[in-house]
Amino acid sequence: MPTLRLAIVGAGPAGIYAADILLREARGFDVSIDLFEQLPAPYGLVRYGVAPDHPRIKGIINALRDVLDRGDIRIFGNVRFGEDITLEDLKRHYNAVVFSTGAIKDADLDIPGIDLDGSYGAADFVSWFDGHPDVPRTWPLTAESVAVIGNGNVALDVSRILAKHADDLLPTEIPANVYEGLKASPVTDVHVFGRRGPAQVKFTPLELRELGELRDVDMVVYDEDFDHDEASKLAIATNKQVTVIDRVLQQWRTREVGAASRRLHLHFYAKPLELLGDDDGALRAIRYERTRPDGQGGVEGTGEIREVPIQALYRAVGYVGSPLPGVPFDERYGVIPNHEGQVLDTDGNRIPGVYATGWIKRGPVGLIGHTKSDAMETVQHVVTDQGTWWSPEDPSEAAIPALLRERGVDFTDLDGWHALDQHEMALGEPQGRARVKVVPRDEMIDVSLRRPNVSSGSTWPGRSPCSA
Repeated sequence: MPTLRLAIVGAGPAGIYAADILLREARGFDVSIDLFEQLPAPYGLVRYGVAPDHPRIKGIINALRDVLDRGDIRIFGNVRFGEDITLEDLKRHYNAVVFSTGAIKDADLDIPGIDLDGSYGAADFVSWFDGHPDVPRTWPLTAESVAVIGNGNVALDVSRILAKHADDLLPTEIPANVYEGLKASPVTDVHVFGRRGPAQVKFTPLELRELGELRDVDMVVYDEDFDHDEASKLAIATNKQVTVIDRVLQQWRTREVGAASRRLHLHFYAKPLELLGDDDGALRAIRYERTRPDGQGGVEGTGEIREVPIQALYRAVGYVGSPLPGVPFDERYGVIPNHEGQVLDTDGNRIPGVYATGWIKRGPVGLIGHTKSDAMETVQHVVTDQGTWWSPEDPSEAAIPALLRERGVDFTDLDGWHALDQHEMALGEPQGRARVKVVPRDEMIDVSLRRPNVSSGSTWPGRSPCSA
């Protein structure tokens, strides 16, 4: 029976689901799958793109762990595609490749002043508070008044972490450097701006409700935003998710505010126009235009211009994918051009043996359920395209470890991830926490490769040691 040697680049949910679906798929050939991940640990945005106070969402990791722990998928961590291994290497050793590299860069917001000192991308901030090894260890949390632009779940995650008291994050896996940065933050007000109305938001009811549970944080909504038009009324009446969101917001309208030390403001019908700076180039205010429903499902400007003093801004208006060496890329949409996961060249012709799944395939939309169905579509093409698979020179499983060692790559494997996983849990145990995430890449690798003299991490002020 022939064997499909498949490489999957990206060990987040999209890549792991694709591997799992293929192994379960009815087919007339055997399958051997290798996952390549640029980070020393798997799980992608579930580990590095979800706020640490989301244990229910992070429970997805348990399902992903079950797939990897079966032992029928090899994983090579700390391997950068395009540097440590190339597309030509994959063609020499595999029949096909599936790219599942996701979308981790912030989409641009083209307004004047967006490059002022104090203006940041939400994705970078999320990577920082999630302990991503490739971002700076410190973050400039010096603002008292902060703006967040966007009405999706990422905007609410960023807003919640900014407004939440650092001590309330201690039960999570928050790294020490993140705790210390948030603890010193002088923030008093977080303003969230959305261009449309409260019935058109993109976040989920769960995310919204969590905001209202923050200790010592007032939720501030404005009555002027709730004069619903007919389209909004219809959405509230017919869409269960919108109904719940409206119920939560209406309850907040009745709350008394003023006693908390921090406030989280939700501004709807607010279109950002520009950021204003001081004489030193530092952010001092956001200027926006008040909008209103246009009767066709969108909004239009009213001509009323307002300003809110701020010293920092986070744009959370979406993610975009990044190009990969030797792989076609659509700069406009931030995806690999494809037809149902079959990668296309610049002329729209299918490239044999090259596939995509997840956000790098369809863009940063949809939840985990979409990722599974997305992977299934791609995998079905991999299976039926057997006649156009690559014919590798050396498909042996021993070839890749040998190649990486020859190139001096400190790659990690599944046993290494287990070692890192257990190490992080051990760091959290003295504090009664599920884990404390190891942040420095070199320390992650040392733990994964079971090298001697691994540091136990820096010490929390007045607490047990843990990784910074």
